[in-house]
Amino acid sequence: MGTVIRETRSVCPVCLQNLPAALVREDDGGIVLEKRCPEHGDFLVPAWKGRVDWDTWLLGTPPLEANKGLHCPENCGICAEHEIGTCCCLLEVTERCNLRCRYCFAQGGEGDREPDLEALKDAVRDIVRQCGSPLLQLSGGEPTLRDDLPELTRFAKEAGCSYIQLNTNGLRLAREPDYVRRLADAGLDIVFLQFDGTRDDIYETLRGEKLLEIKKEAIRICGENRLGVTLVPTVVRGVNDGDLGGIISLARELSPAVRGVHFQPVSYFGRYPGNPGTEDRYTLDALMADISEQANIPLSSFMPSRCDHPLCGFHASFLIDPKTGLRPLSSITHSSRMRGCERDNREYVARHWRRAPEEPKPAAAFSDEMDFDAFLYRLRHESLTLSAMAFQDAMNLNIERLHSCSLHVYDEGKIKPFCAKYLTPIV
Repeated sequence: MGTVIRETRSVCPVCLQNLPAALVREDDGGIVLEKRCPEHGDFLVPAWKGRVDWDTWLLGTPPLEANKGLHCPENCGICAEHEIGTCCCLLEVTERCNLRCRYCFAQGGEGDREPDLEALKDAVRDIVRQCGSPLLQLSGGEPTLRDDLPELTRFAKEAGCSYIQLNTNGLRLAREPDYVRRLADAGLDIVFLQFDGTRDDIYETLRGEKLLEIKKEAIRICGENRLGVTLVPTVVRGVNDGDLGGIISLARELSPAVRGVHFQPVSYFGRYPGNPGTEDRYTLDALMADISEQANIPLSSFMPSRCDHPLCGFHASFLIDPKTGLRPLSSITHSSRMRGCERDNREYVARHWRRAPEEPKPAAAFSDEMDFDAFLYRLRHESLTLSAMAFQDAMNLNIERLHSCSLHVYDEGKIKPFCAKYLTPIV
């Protein structure tokens, strides 16, 4: 018997009915989410492994208030109970895909629906109307299958989206440099590149093909066009959880084209193979501890989100040091979670993931006693950001976390939290 430390709400992973749930501390220090559906029985899923102190990481975040979240996420769209505005809004521009990955939240390639350009422009206008000036993520399917993506990118910038991010597998970027140039000229800011590891066997397992060299070529071409690239590994236990340090080392080598690594522990929505067990779960604190060990990075470098819920992700910033590898610039603080911070969060993402304009390198840029101008230069050109987003599925959905989501999806006129939009039965 464990100790209940937090009451919340969740859903049944079979029927998606809204249920009371509890976070329970077990004897070994780990924390699990427990819930019971009157029709389908009891469910338990790991939420925290105890490898990072839970209370420190929560930053004093209050639990879900009583009588809130009773109807989430049914018929979801941002409502008065939602605590955070939009930082990033995802727009699906096609269902088509040139891969058929074993893990895909959008089940890419299973449909061929593709809105015409005018419909997408109307959607962008609506997003700006509802969300202000968000970071717009163009997604799919595989968005680069659209020949008119540069035109849509240019329109979105002119319509008021502060930054444009492309969520892509990179295949077309590697094969068509002129297409990359047109995207860059249109105002694309960030390439969010699917990048699961440093070995081809990882890609064969997760994506069905050997893709490492084509991913590197996509990075090279993006670098030539001064597009900042963020590597995005989907981390699956037993497949690539032992290659986290290798990914970070390669990212450092490929800087300044690569600006960061954004880890995504696998979540089970959309398309995934089989029914996951508790041993398949990869909690946020386990990910941090493994990165710390594999990349020789202090655990104190990782900071919880102060905009989304602390259990949703982390970020850490480093200077790339030619002698020692990575020099931490961040450390965990005990400050409380911020509200109304969407703009600050958006600017943080842009500052760290975009490629800075070219500028002369100060003479002291590589000195241990560099002046402030040299430090700022290195921050813009010789830094690397590590971050993560631990998405929720029907098994581990915690509505307390859902209420604090700032990553939203545009869906037929509604703005929805990401994990509500893609929620699917899991059992």
